[in-house]
Amino acid sequence: MAEKPLLIFDGKCGFCRIWIEYWKQLTGDRIEYGPSQELADQFPRIPRQSFSESVQLVMPDGEAISGARAVFTALSYARGKAWLLWLYDHAPGFAPATEFAYCFIARHRDFGYHATRLLFGRGVSPTTSRKAEWVFPRALGLVYLVAFASLGMQVAGLIGSHGILPIDSYLNAISATFGARGYQLVPTVFWLNHSDMFLKAGCWIGAAVSLVLIAGFFERTALAILYALYLSYSAVGRDFLSYQWDALLLEAGFLAIFLGSSRTVVWLFRWLLFRLMFLSGAVKLLSHDETWRNLTALKFHYETQPLPTPLAWYMYQLPMSFQRVSTCMVFVFELGFPFLIFAPRRLRMFGAAGLIFLQVLIFLTGNYTFFNVLAVALCVFLFDDAALAKLRFSRRRGTNRIVAGVVAALVLLLSGLEMANTFFDYSADTGNALLHLAGPFNIVNSYGLFAVMTTTRPEIIVQGSNDGEAWLDYEFPYKAGDLKQRPKWVAPFQPRLDWQMWFAALENYQSARWFVNFMVQLLQGSPDVTGLLAKNPFAAGAPKYVRAELFLYSFTNWEERRATGQWWKREPRGLYLPAISLADVR
Repeated sequence: MAEKPLLIFDGKCGFCRIWIEYWKQLTGDRIEYGPSQELADQFPRIPRQSFSESVQLVMPDGEAISGARAVFTALSYARGKAWLLWLYDHAPGFAPATEFAYCFIARHRDFGYHATRLLFGRGVSPTTSRKAEWVFPRALGLVYLVAFASLGMQVAGLIGSHGILPIDSYLNAISATFGARGYQLVPTVFWLNHSDMFLKAGCWIGAAVSLVLIAGFFERTALAILYALYLSYSAVGRDFLSYQWDALLLEAGFLAIFLGSSRTVVWLFRWLLFRLMFLSGAVKLLSHDETWRNLTALKFHYETQPLPTPLAWYMYQLPMSFQRVSTCMVFVFELGFPFLIFAPRRLRMFGAAGLIFLQVLIFLTGNYTFFNVLAVALCVFLFDDAALAKLRFSRRRGTNRIVAGVVAALVLLLSGLEMANTFFDYSADTGNALLHLAGPFNIVNSYGLFAVMTTTRPEIIVQGSNDGEAWLDYEFPYKAGDLKQRPKWVAPFQPRLDWQMWFAALENYQSARWFVNFMVQLLQGSPDVTGLLAKNPFAAGAPKYVRAELFLYSFTNWEERRATGQWWKREPRGLYLPAISLADVR
């Protein structure tokens, strides 16, 4: 009687040999394997015909098992695969469905062989991602470095004591309203100290820790510090740190803390990438926006996006037929390619190439800060160690499987609730309570950019005056203003005030409360706030009055640009904010 299970297969079947080699790698020496052509005579109780129809698993007690049950029983000897046999024994319908599938594949093994070669290559091997687990933290460190360094140059003007949305008044209001619960609602280290010096120091500490992470030292500790520190800024940044890429950085940063614990974390990153890309396409259809449905959205997008690049002007000039095809391809990339994330090896890497291609196009035509870099970094989890073989480094995996399991359960539960809210307007009290409780920590977020395409480009021009008659323009570094100013390249840096000006132009100043604060700081001559601008026409002293005019901007065409040298043209739309002085706001 054999001491180990023996799996007998058709040695003449190329399809069988490929998968038997794969199973050998999974089960190691816990199962023995042999071709039926050599072993059939040793088991006369098994009909000869059965060996050509199905694998036969002979157990140590002499029991012979065939078909799908034999496969799942054999795989139960592989680490982490026992759940398949459990499903076979306990899940209603699983056994007959898998036996039917097994019989179908067994009858079409030639097709199965060619399909396997197409999808997996010459052989099938257990997928390992240790090189990806080594690459991603360093890529994430680069993103953190850009994010912290970018914020460090702006944080005082945005949320400092003389900034647009001062942190001290915000934390005082939270404390007065919610008491001790405010610490959970606004999780930030700046409860301890929120001086301007501390705000700036936190950014440069974050940048320094990012360099430590890139260098590969104290990796898990560095990841935990970076997540906590960036969460601290996100919690108090309000309008200026409420972008989807800030949320994406926090979610990816949280998951990265657990890299190396279990392969489960790699699948959580794939799930994050799927949600990011698929929801970006889904919201465009769920919004019922006409421009997405008639495939004209990109014709507007190049012109109306927050900070276009110079290439966007050229893309805008292309004919409508090209714009319709391009819009259609956006849906292909965002709704179709995400499913390849869970496909066999070659399709998965093809999907990665498509998603990376999309991010490169977005990066070239729009300044979306570090979003595209981070999205490309997430795609590294779609490449296995064989694809990254030229890398000499890989990450050792630890044994914190329990921790990884808890994190996976939490992320899957919260992301499932988020997906339900997106598609079904899920409103169960318990589900929403869980999301509300976890929301401040950005462990799981909803995604989906440009659900409704803006078809016009209103722009705010901020002006100051000392007599109420002669008005001078404040100039911003990157947003549209001077008609002859070419759109600039700025990503991965994010000029957060320039970005918010785009949002403010889509609403009125009563809704954009921060905008009024911004104008008041100009009246007070705050150097932190004027430091966010490209040109302050009142450097010698603050103006007595400020106001904001609204214009409708659009790209010029080839003829207009040749004649005028202008990249933009504009039409006045009246006052956005009437003239105010300090006396009006006291």
